[in-house]
Amino acid sequence: MSKETALVVCPGRGTYNAAELGYLQRWHDGGGDFVAMLDDLRKKEGQTDISSLDRAAKFSSRQHLTSDNASLLIYACALADFAAIDRDRFEIAAITGNSMGWYLALASADVLSLEDGAALVNNMGRLMHEKGVGGQIVWPLVDADWRIDPERQALCEQLLAEAADREDIAVHISIQLGGMLVFAADDAGLKWLAGKLPKDDRFPMRLNHHAAFHSPLLDHIVPEAQANNPMESFGGGRIPLIDGTGRIWSPKAFDPAGIYRYTLGHQINRSYDFSRAVQVAAAEFAPDRIIILGPGTTLGAPTAQALIDAGLNSFSGKAEFQKLQNDDPYLLSMGIEEQRKIACG
Repeated sequence: MSKETALVVCPGRGTYNAAELGYLQRWHDGGGDFVAMLDDLRKKEGQTDISSLDRAAKFSSRQHLTSDNASLLIYACALADFAAIDRDRFEIAAITGNSMGWYLALASADVLSLEDGAALVNNMGRLMHEKGVGGQIVWPLVDADWRIDPERQALCEQLLAEAADREDIAVHISIQLGGMLVFAADDAGLKWLAGKLPKDDRFPMRLNHHAAFHSPLLDHIVPEAQANNPMESFGGGRIPLIDGTGRIWSPKAFDPAGIYRYTLGHQINRSYDFSRAVQVAAAEFAPDRIIILGPGTTLGAPTAQALIDAGLNSFSGKAEFQKLQNDDPYLLSMGIEEQRKIACG
């Protein structure tokens, strides 16, 4: 019997929340030697170890959501999940990720070793915690059936044009996230956006403990990121990767220096198009399933919305997608127990 092909999607920041406390204990028996390696790294850096964060008696936003702690904690959960995918059933056709998930994708595809991937994630998490500026606001672009609403899209374009003409605020597109747009802005821009975007019971949503990632506001981070992370650790990989511009990096077919420059250059201070990454991956590799690594379940909807927007997999809207998911799930979120069982065998 032939294997099913799978696109793997790696999560970004904000995916380890109160419901995920104990994720490594629950699904990976603590994570074994892999998490022990991460704990050693953290101890050498004078930081709280990953095991202690995951085993904490209570979830604390001040402890679990700051980038210096959350980044490697999410790395631990996601890479442990990647190792748990049933390789007798699934052949990994390609890997992509959202935002910080690009770093996780590099380690999953063996462009970076697990150790070097951990060092990169931990270095960047601490650098963002110490020197990140501004913040991010999320606002939905879709209607109730997960289709892009032209009026909402036009409003965002208008606001971005207005902000570009002003010298007292800085507002940029940080992430195209399926049916949502993530803005990056300085403090004045965040306040301005909060007053301009229509409000409901949830949006506009300010992302706590997030800097203005994927925008020129982080130009100053690039040289420090490159100084703290050596190019020599980047290799040719073994699984195709799709980055935040939709570019495909095929194994052994690219210069490692190129993927290094993207990762610690464009990926930091320019917009990240997760929607395009998913759309390119689905169109070019036609996977039988998409497997979204844990922790959390927040990437399921944006992934489906990106497919709906591009007219891929015959998904016309939310209702049809959810019906198909109930019958035979195309998206397998490893943060959902029933879908995890399919992914892990």
